[in-house]
Amino acid sequence: MALSIRLSRGGRKNSPFHRIVVADKRMPRDGRYIEKLGTYNPLLNDADENRVTLVKDRIEYWLSQGAKPSERVAIFLGKAGIIDMPAQPVRPKKAEQSEKTKLRIEEKKEKQASAAEAAKAAAKEANEAAKVAAEAAKEADKETETPKEETKEKAPTDEAPTDEAPTDEAPTDEAPKEQEKKEE
Repeated sequence: MALSIRLSRGGRKNSPFHRIVVADKRMPRDGRYIEKLGTYNPLLNDADENRVTLVKDRIEYWLSQGAKPSERVAIFLGKAGIIDMPAQPVRPKKAEQSEKTKLRIEEKKEKQASAAEAAKAAAKEANEAAKVAAEAAKEADKETETPKEETKEKAPTDEAPTDEAPTDEAPTDEAPKEQEKKEE
């Protein structure tokens, strides 16, 4: 007969309570057992001494008879000093994301980073294009605009001289023509 020292669940819904029992491996978890060897109450704090109770001499007897403790019971027995502490396998946390999900997240971050770089590059090109357009507009304004010195020189020559301001120009022949007309 293959014997196992394992937990047998009791208690009601959302209020678990376990017995530590020695049972035939072929029996159901909560089914028939040979002997009760202790209790385990997971609702109590880790520091509480009543969380795990063990009957040490009976556990040693069943271990000598060839009973194999389950993984959880072996940890209890190791903490109590009845057997050597078993090597606990590394188990991933249930809340930890799978490798596939991690890869998707990394790809998404890379896409966002490349999109941000592309947006920066586009903005930089747009700024450069705007600068080139502004320079071209300035040059076009310079070509259409006459320099100030040229406008100053042209201003007095375009205007007709007035009587009030003395001019260096010689009098025109308009005055004698007017006098000739009067005489006729």
